[in-house]
Amino acid sequence: MGTVTKITRAKFSVGDLIHHRLFDYRGVIVDVDRIFEATDEWYEQVAKSRPPKNKPWYHVLVHESSHSTYVAEQNLEPDDSLEPIDHPMLERFFSKLNNGRYIKNEPLN
Repeated sequence: MGTVTKITRAKFSVGDLIHHRLFDYRGVIVDVDRIFEATDEWYEQVAKSRPPKNKPWYHVLVHESSHSTYVAEQNLEPDDSLEPIDHPMLERFFSKLNNGRYIKNEPLN
């Protein structure tokens, strides 16, 4: 018998509105990694709360900012305000907000 690999299911998906529990900002998810995929150096410098690397991590556009961030699932919760996100790169990823969720752009080719 081989070892059973536990498949990690992401709690959030692309287009979901989120709220960061620790830093109190809103954002929208633009990409999901099933496990941590940045460098160990980045983790040591940035991930001060040492969230698990074997759980999902998310690429997030931060509301009322021009930057994006990489966040562990444990630090996120759904954003129930359903208000639009203000970010200069939003239109690069999404076409519209529909029922509290952003709809991905159609591929160009």
